[in-house]
Order: sequence, then C-alpha cells, then structure tokens
Amino acid sequence: MKRALGLGLALALLLSAHPGLAKGKKAGHETLYKRLGEKKGITAVVDDFVGRCAKDDRISSFFAATAADPARLEKFKGKLVAQLCEETGGKCKYKGKNMKAAHAGMGIQPEHFDALVEDLKASLTQANVAQADQDKLIAKLAPMKKQIVEPMRNTASDGK
Repeated sequence: MKRALGLGLALALLLSAHPGLAKGKKAGHETLYKRLGEKKGITAVVDDFVGRCAKDDRISSFFAATAADPARLEKFKGKLVAQLCEETGGKCKYKGKNMKAAHAGMGIQPEHFDALVEDLKASLTQANVAQADQDKLIAKLAPMKKQIVEPMRNTASDGK
C-alpha cells in the first residue's frame, strides 16, 4: 500500500490556490497568512482538503494508510498546517521532512499532482478564498512540484 502523500504534495496543490481564506477580505497589505484567516482559516482548508484527497479516486491510495489511523492523520494535518502557515508569512515553523525525502518512492506522477492541486483549489474555493489569493498561494508552492513528482519508469519489456 502506498504511503500517504506527504506535506509537499499537499503544498504543491496549494500552489494553484491563492491566499485569502477569510470571507470578504481583499488582497492588500495584509500577509497571505492573514488573508487566509490565519491558523484557524488554514486549518479549516487543510481539514477539507485532506478529506477531499482521501475521497478522490485518482489519489486516494496515497492517503489510505494515513486516513485509517486517526493519530497519524492528525499529525499529518498538523504538519501541513504548519507548512502552509510558514509559507504564507505566519509564525509557524514546519519541522517535517523536505519534500523530496517525504515523497521518495511514492511514484507520484504529474496527473497525481494535478489532481491534488484541483482538490486544493476546491477547498480554497469552499473557504471563500479570493481567486487572486489562491493564485498567490499556488505560485509559492509550485517550485515543490519538481521535488515531489518522480520521473516515469519504463516498465515495458524489450521483448528479448
């Protein structure tokens, strides 16, 4: 069974989203962290996002083991919240593995990453995050894609 997607993949999905979870807030002089509703807003998005990923047939296998263990699930969500908090200008500190190490050997392909981003965008939209803030968040997270997605392996035999 595949390990749950690490924080990096989740963050990478966030790259397609822009900060601004707080209803009625417009992008301005506030940090992205504040526009996302600070830790409370980020936590709400992460809760929705992880639930979506666990139900998404395209990527649910990556989350199965984590979703089946409540303690592991809460730890995963906590790390994701800390990572997003730090990336958006909050005072949180992410203390997990780097994205390459967290996702090594998982076989994550571009289509898995894209599905994760779609789920993140849906969670941000559900939380009424402004499109501009969604875009900014995704732009911050986008560089992680190259650390998370693994090269395709040629599994076809040469027939010899």
